Amino acid sequence: MSPSATGPVAPSRVQLGMPTLPSQIPSRSSVAGGPDTTGPDPSRGLMDSFGRRATDLRISLIDKCNLRCTYCMPAEGLPWLSKDQLLSAAEIRRLVDIGVNTLGVRELRLTGGEPLVRADLVEIIAALRADHPDLPIAMTTNAIGLERKAAALAEAGLTRVNISLDSVHRETFAQLTRRDSLDKVLIGVEAAAAAGLTPLKINAVLMRGINDAHAADLLEWSVTRGFELRFIEQMPLDGDQQWNKEGTISAAETRELLSERFVLTPTPENRDGAPAERFDVYPLGTSAEEIRHGRQGPPLGRVGVIASVTEPFCADCRRTRLTAEGRVMSCLFSNEEFDLMHLLRNPATTDAQIAQAWAEAMWLKPAAHGTDRPGFDLASFHRPDRSMSAIGG
Repeated sequence: MSPSATGPVAPSRVQLGMPTLPSQIPSRSSVAGGPDTTGPDPSRGLMDSFGRRATDLRISLIDKCNLRCTYCMPAEGLPWLSKDQLLSAAEIRRLVDIGVNTLGVRELRLTGGEPLVRADLVEIIAALRADHPDLPIAMTTNAIGLERKAAALAEAGLTRVNISLDSVHRETFAQLTRRDSLDKVLIGVEAAAAAGLTPLKINAVLMRGINDAHAADLLEWSVTRGFELRFIEQMPLDGDQQWNKEGTISAAETRELLSERFVLTPTPENRDGAPAERFDVYPLGTSAEEIRHGRQGPPLGRVGVIASVTEPFCADCRRTRLTAEGRVMSCLFSNEEFDLMHLLRNPATTDAQIAQAWAEAMWLKPAAHGTDRPGFDLASFHRPDRSMSAIGG
């Protein structure tokens, strides 16, 4: 049942035992010792002028995708990059090496478009693993075709996967993705789990009037299989540019929908810069006292909510993104991009020069969502020109 004026009241942060939201915008005086006027310095990693340091690198391998999710791209697709416009395997390897060895990158996620569309995916991961034996390497995928590659990807050195799955109801899945491909995705999910690409996480976007009534169904499906579900608020990154804040299923509404069938309690771990706020999931009717004293037993599983729109976490953002054509995006919602490709393809460019350019790009990271304040309804917010598939998550 979708939230309504006569429906259940969404659990408040206090009722869920969550901390009240602090100020989401960092201050330049937050840098140790006061305002930082020294500028970018690769020896300090990918630090911005507000004192945040990016250690989570996300590289888009390709902009092309075999689905047409309504919250991501138009039904007809987008003008795809040609092969020579994409970062090559060698260029990806070089950028990761600079990120890890010079700029303090500690984890890597490969994104798209759809990474599985890239023919040399296994070779790229094997090379990255050979260079960095201890680097966590994750991949976000729609899982179509994953059953053919899961074992090879695991053997090459992929650590785990996040799989996009907005509904386990066939008609709803087809409506959201414009493709009748649910069976292919579910086979891919099973193959990933069998290959040990775990902990396996499921990413879902709730769309009002389409799959919001199935939120609890998807959570039940996930926890019974040992997967951690992540609900992601729809962001203004759809190719059709139909997004509006009123139509967005908020984090509070998501918690309400789940609380109709489950009890959620915040996990004890520190969030530590992670985009998802995580909750342990218990059967409906479980009391706080039973949970506190362990009488209920272990939770059914966990669920996360990524609330970029209504509960932004900009103050602790630790991500740096590279698009498929080698541009640095310091913020997912920024229209400013900084081209590293021309440096990579100039034989005279040194790794140190690339590191300096990357650090300079991140130094200019805005305080929040491309603005000096959070939110998407402000006059100062300008919708990004590119859709999510063109940026890479």
